Amino acid sequence: MKKRLHISVSGTVQGVGFRPFVYRVAVGRGLVGHVRNLGDAGVEIEVEGPADAVDSFVDVLCQETPPLAEIESLDVQHLAPTGEGEFRIVPSGGTGGGGGTLPPDVATCGLCLQDIDSPDSRYRRYWGTSCTDCGPRFTVIEGLPYDRPSTSMRDFPMCPDCEREYTDPLDRRYHAQTIACPRCGPRLKYVEGGTWGEGDPVGRALRALRAGGVVAVKGIGGTHLACDATRGGVVAELRRRLGRPGQPMAIMAPAEGLESFCSPTDEEWALLRSARRPIVAVRRRPGALPDELAPGLHTVGVMLPYSGLHHLLLRGFRRPLVMTSGNYPGRPMAIADEEIVGQLSGVAEGLLLHNRRIVARCDDSVMRMAGGTPVFLRRSRGWVPEPIPADLGEEPLLALGGELNVAFALYHRGKVYLSQHIGDTEHVETQDYLQEDLDHLRRITGAPLPRRVMCDLHPGFATSRLARELGEAVPVQHHVAHVAGLAVEWSVGEVVGIAADGYGYGEDGAAWGGEVLLWRGGTWERAGSLSEVPLPGGDAAALRPGRVAAAYLLAGGLDPQRAGLSDEELEAVRFQISEGMNCPPTTSAGRFLDAVSAWLGVCCERTYEGEPAMRLEAAAAEGRPQKLEPPLALGAGRKVLDTVELFCRLAGLAGNGMATADLAATAQETLARGLARLALEVARGEGVGAIGLTGGVAVNDAIAWTVRREVERAGLQFLSHRKVPPGDGGLAFGQLAAGR
Repeated sequence: MKKRLHISVSGTVQGVGFRPFVYRVAVGRGLVGHVRNLGDAGVEIEVEGPADAVDSFVDVLCQETPPLAEIESLDVQHLAPTGEGEFRIVPSGGTGGGGGTLPPDVATCGLCLQDIDSPDSRYRRYWGTSCTDCGPRFTVIEGLPYDRPSTSMRDFPMCPDCEREYTDPLDRRYHAQTIACPRCGPRLKYVEGGTWGEGDPVGRALRALRAGGVVAVKGIGGTHLACDATRGGVVAELRRRLGRPGQPMAIMAPAEGLESFCSPTDEEWALLRSARRPIVAVRRRPGALPDELAPGLHTVGVMLPYSGLHHLLLRGFRRPLVMTSGNYPGRPMAIADEEIVGQLSGVAEGLLLHNRRIVARCDDSVMRMAGGTPVFLRRSRGWVPEPIPADLGEEPLLALGGELNVAFALYHRGKVYLSQHIGDTEHVETQDYLQEDLDHLRRITGAPLPRRVMCDLHPGFATSRLARELGEAVPVQHHVAHVAGLAVEWSVGEVVGIAADGYGYGEDGAAWGGEVLLWRGGTWERAGSLSEVPLPGGDAAALRPGRVAAAYLLAGGLDPQRAGLSDEELEAVRFQISEGMNCPPTTSAGRFLDAVSAWLGVCCERTYEGEPAMRLEAAAAEGRPQKLEPPLALGAGRKVLDTVELFCRLAGLAGNGMATADLAATAQETLARGLARLALEVARGEGVGAIGLTGGVAVNDAIAWTVRREVERAGLQFLSHRKVPPGDGGLAFGQLAAGR
């Protein structure tokens, strides 16, 4: 008995070899019919043949998919048999029905690496080798359906050999939209001194690197600046040219030999080796790498090569390479050749470029282990534009995040599309980049421009102004967004959230940052916080953490001379506090950690976001905490952890001769236990069974572990972010959850 089915498949089913997979399964069972892409509506299949063969086809479809494919839904309808004679892959169509998902850029697969290495392969040493299981997707696509004419690869007509593989359903490069070879594909060029050089571009770049030079390397989604990671003087010179005195720089190295300079755990190895290839912050071996890579930190950001070009460079260099973003602080990465030449010629001795257009710039993702869980410091390449399922209603929504480390979020038909890392929107270039990428993401998702646009409560942020320009602005308090995002990520209706970070504009106009919020059914209450201290100089105190240290010491009746300030600056701080001049109150956990860092002499001046607290964590990693009882109290109608009293107790330990590393560890551990106990008191009083940790401080491994242990020891569920960054890179996701 014959049977014919119409099957609609949605999910990650375009650009992943799904149609040739369907073709092979159908032909192998003697079935007839067709398969085709439907733009943003997924994939349509009609299949006909003996009933048992058709049923077997459906089973395989559900259980065995290509490596990058992911089926989210399968709708099956019965049709009358037509008696057609073959199974075909038919041209793509577009229905606008929603449901298609484009996969992210992924690392070059093992088979393509074999092609690059094989002396008999026509892909021998070709930097742009890829197939349906690997290579760029998001960074080359201009619109759906995901076919070559809709990508930047349309600039490169296929040679007969590539055409043959592209049109053979049994070949792994069938409809691989980025298929290319040395004969017809994008080409490398090496620019030095403003002119194109002759000879092998990779060879010339390697000579410059070996000589201690800096080379700009145009890659898949942007440009890296590369140099020898083993030479401290070379790294220091790159820092000087870029104006990045302290920010940690990531390195790229092959897996072989990586353990000679760092110590990845099994979980970190799994992240490093995944097809998504993030940068992973791992503990570094003392003395194995120059301190200039990550000044004052105990970790180093490491990634494995993820493109053919990376493999060619590392095989020729045989040492770790710095691979840091090719941009000046706060500006977007350069992606167009003329942009790269104009911006980076003064930084790099040479520029290794190619002539494939980058449609969407996309920074590397960054991860680390915190509290036993992999967390994002930055969610970008390898994940974007993969959606996050969420039930936020029928209306399309847009959220723009805050001001720093911005990523926006677009909600459409049960999916949240969190953008790649955009950056700090205090710069006009980054604001332009945000709007460009919003247009691009809407094109490849089929989402309309939403009427309601969520933004931060702070009225002066560039994203808040943009929200008012784009539609009906819906301001959302910063920490409420963090906690709401955690609740939606875990699909829980209520949670007591610990939101700990550097700064968020409070409903009272104060600088919040160490909050315990009760989230229940879309409503919230500020149930606890750190105690308030003055923030002398406002934003200046974030750059000069000794100012906050002085505020704590003065509030506790202690000698402020240990704050690390000059006599003139200390006098100015005293005056600001006494007169209440530019001295907003703050409950910030980040500023407390900054203050301890400055007081201990670990970091007295911030050169990048989070630096004092990160250096404090590194110092604490070498110490052992002493058990201090967190000073809990009531104040301003909520439960409070008295951080002034905590600072006084730390000062007492210092007076008794406690080592700096032990003091740092004690400060972190007591802060974490205090916040956890505040949250436990609220949870018990309200009958809530889950406590979550969110905000930028949540990426601190020691703090995350301490909060987790306190919560789980009390028998409650501990929630931490796994799909979005706990810091401001995930803020827009939470704004959607809270603002709807």
